[in-house]
Amino acid sequence: MLTKKQHQLLTFIHERMQSDGVAPSFDEMKLALDLKSKSGIHRLITALEERGFLRRLPHRARALEVVKLPENVGADADDSAPSNVIAGKFGKLAAAPANDSDEAVQLPLYGKIAAGLPIEALQNPSEHIGVPPSMLGNGDHYALTIEGDSMIDAGILDGDTVIIQQSDSADNGAIVVALVDDEEATLKRLRRKGESIALEPANAEHEIQIFGADRVKVQGKLVGLLRQY
Repeated sequence: MLTKKQHQLLTFIHERMQSDGVAPSFDEMKLALDLKSKSGIHRLITALEERGFLRRLPHRARALEVVKLPENVGADADDSAPSNVIAGKFGKLAAAPANDSDEAVQLPLYGKIAAGLPIEALQNPSEHIGVPPSMLGNGDHYALTIEGDSMIDAGILDGDTVIIQQSDSADNGAIVVALVDDEEATLKRLRRKGESIALEPANAEHEIQIFGADRVKVQGKLVGLLRQY
């Protein structure tokens, strides 16, 4: 069963492919559905893919295939972007501005985060960075620039940009953005040990930090990494 916005987008894509032989651009989809950002279109397309109605063809711009059409409109719910809120130091996510690329999804870039001793994470909340849609899963995402070397054995280097999926929970062993004492954020591997939480580095020269469970809040999970040479 599709939501109203999912049905509208699928119908629009199908009609444009029938008339023009090519899928509409993300800008055209955004305007047709009266959405504020392309990230909303990306979420709808991902949902349609997961439900088997659309297929994205790799390595080709604007390459979508309509696999099937629904028999009727499902729920009347609206897929407008949810309230994108990250607790603690991150504040509220701003809507990403449109750009000229249909391939890139614009994410807010929240400055530097320590892959070493915790530092304040929120430094440049007004910047955005374009990332390939294939790097993103469900939900909201944001980006941070790594400062420090404590995660180098996990392939995360000083100056890298990490892509974080917003979440307030994570499995044991996941690399997360952890907010300590509601003040400082760091990127570490999360381990729960009884009533304590260990934030583990991936560098033998750095020590494991152990806190009471009430002192650590998960702010998101690592899902991707960008590096400039």
